[in-house]
Amino acid sequence: MLNWTRRELLESGFKAGAAAMAGAGGLLAAPAYFGVHPFIEANPKAVFIRRTRVEHKMDADAKRAEGLKLAREIFVPMTKPGIPVTHRVVLKPNVCSVRKPGTPPEELWGTGTDPDFYEGMVMGLKERGLTKFHFLEANSRQNWNIRGFVTINNRQGIEMNNCPRTPEEFAAGKDITWSDTPDGVVFRRIPHYAPLNEPDSWLLNISKWKAHGMCLTLSVKNEQGLTVTPYVRYCNGWRMVTGVPDHMKPDFQPDVEEKVKRYFENHRKLGYSRYDSAAELSPMHQEIWAHRTIDNMSVIKTGLAMIEGIYGRDGNGFGIGTDYLTNLVMFGKDKFRLDLVGTWLGGHEPGNVHLFRIAKERGLSDTFNPWDVPVYEWVDGKAVKRKLTDFPRTPLKTYYLQREGEPEYHLVDEPFDYDKIKI
Repeated sequence: MLNWTRRELLESGFKAGAAAMAGAGGLLAAPAYFGVHPFIEANPKAVFIRRTRVEHKMDADAKRAEGLKLAREIFVPMTKPGIPVTHRVVLKPNVCSVRKPGTPPEELWGTGTDPDFYEGMVMGLKERGLTKFHFLEANSRQNWNIRGFVTINNRQGIEMNNCPRTPEEFAAGKDITWSDTPDGVVFRRIPHYAPLNEPDSWLLNISKWKAHGMCLTLSVKNEQGLTVTPYVRYCNGWRMVTGVPDHMKPDFQPDVEEKVKRYFENHRKLGYSRYDSAAELSPMHQEIWAHRTIDNMSVIKTGLAMIEGIYGRDGNGFGIGTDYLTNLVMFGKDKFRLDLVGTWLGGHEPGNVHLFRIAKERGLSDTFNPWDVPVYEWVDGKAVKRKLTDFPRTPLKTYYLQREGEPEYHLVDEPFDYDKIKI
């Protein structure tokens, strides 16, 4: 593996240098800008899907090669102003690594973004002249290297954040960027790890195609992990809203209970699916999580969002679940539209998932209907128009809002009439 990496890095350096040759005499000059492929930029409401060719989920070289090839195709050097290569690139993979006693690590490999694909993407960005990389994650630093992220970050020169902050550090704003949410339902302002949201930063979100208690945890939920601990606990219901420590309370809306309950009762009266569920992650948990997540989305600008689905995972997002070799990578500019496609291809009906309807209701998304989303297959650097049904669906069962008599792990696939139900 080490020899392969050296060879790839040498090849990367050669290609980056060749791309930078310009002007009379062929003088070598580093490109000043990079950007996302112009077709992707020109179609921000579309979702792009690339079929990968990996024969086994533990084939590190193949996965790294897939990431590098895709990065070379979708990140392009620019001679006119785009994104300056002096910008700091914020990397947000899903790093939810799990260690379960007595279980081989490869059985839990699908609990987060594939580390080798991630490294290939970074290598491709380096070919475009970028040198400043920041890995940000709020959760479980002690588990980051179960699947090798710390080793990769050290090898690639990627800076990593520290997770916890004391009340004094919050007060001093140490390595934190605060964003006001004037139209927030839950938050008044949100703290993120620096350099996210700073002027000279650019965010690449590489989420995982996997099940979770919030149905599937895709690109929108992945950015939850950019929120500084303990503000990041979005899934814990009222306990992490009205029950937060005193130093956090000014950062929540003073009328948060009234707002959330009003939304919740209206949704329940409208008869949306699963509002009668007795699940531990209850309909109210889902309502609170959705509003917190939408508040967060209102202040984060993402350069490109991806769902790594070289292999997908069902179950609970952590120790329970099975990995399936699915060989798909999905990406696009619009995170909600990307997640609609990822949810439908995962066997679920997005109209039944509270997050998507509430995002449309609050104006953060213009649709919750996956059939509104233009879909392209990304083939050797080109976009080919496709139908959503041209791609295989993989049933990634979840424990989201279990109904009475339903198996604990199930599909949220009850029919939804998008023509009848408008928001």
